[in-house]
Amino acid sequence: MSKPRTSRPALHPPAGPAARQPAYSEHARSYDQRTGAFQRYRDTIIEALPVSQGQVVLDVGCGTGLCCGLLQDKVGPQGSVVGIEESPDMAAVARERIAAEGWPNVTVVQSPAEDAKIPVTADAALFCAVHDILQSPDALRNVVTGLRPGAWVAAGGGKWAAPMMVALNSMVSLLHAPYVRDFSGFDRPWRHLEQLVEDVQVRELAFGSGYVMTGRTPASKPE
Repeated sequence: MSKPRTSRPALHPPAGPAARQPAYSEHARSYDQRTGAFQRYRDTIIEALPVSQGQVVLDVGCGTGLCCGLLQDKVGPQGSVVGIEESPDMAAVARERIAAEGWPNVTVVQSPAEDAKIPVTADAALFCAVHDILQSPDALRNVVTGLRPGAWVAAGGGKWAAPMMVALNSMVSLLHAPYVRDFSGFDRPWRHLEQLVEDVQVRELAFGSGYVMTGRTPASKPE
């Protein structure tokens, strides 16, 4: 039996045309509530990112800012978090969250990840359930270029389980469909990112329907 062609809700919105989906436009203000059950997966992905006090972290596809608080706790008041978000509606909610929480060291760049002008050289980058961004080599190159040599990256989200897990993949398909533009590469979502970093490690979650990948940018820039 063939795998379903669609998947589980992403924890953050993707870039590109997907940002114009209802989930990221007119439904942006209900996004937190609709994906609240997946907060523990967000926490797991963030915990996998080695970040120290005083460092700068990019939250790529930050959505409504659901990861910003945990990242801000990691970097402390001397560090900073820079979110990158294409959808104006999602970015607006994120900025409201930042203002309400009083996070002076958290900012949002409203732009597609492919074109974002990243104002800092960051120490780490988070890709939390942003499948469509992970399938864009241009977006990944733009982000990785903004990281210092030896910077950590962590990515995670949904993926296809083994083909024999038909019932699980059917559920994954139904849950992710509103949040993912294109399920190409959903069996190995980190396939492009792993070409840009070293020391890659991947851990599967939820019977293979989720994953966490970590790696580091090369210690020196290529000649």
